[in-house]
Amino acid sequence: MLSEHLELIETIGLNLFFVVIFFFIGMSIHDVMKKNDVPKKGKMVVYLVLFLGCAGFIAKGVIQIIWESNGIG
Repeated sequence: MLSEHLELIETIGLNLFFVVIFFFIGMSIHDVMKKNDVPKKGKMVVYLVLFLGCAGFIAKGVIQIIWESNGIG
């Protein structure tokens, strides 16, 4: 049974890994900006870039699901 669902388990594990990595990256960036007294505008730019990186992975996942459901990939 485990071998039948191994690909699904790997996909879920990889996605959770990305969530954890982005969380730790966000926390470390927040800590560095807090210690260096970064202005509010700079913080907004940094968080926007981090969000766009996360959005790229989410978009990749959505596109992959759509393509696989249509038989393309």
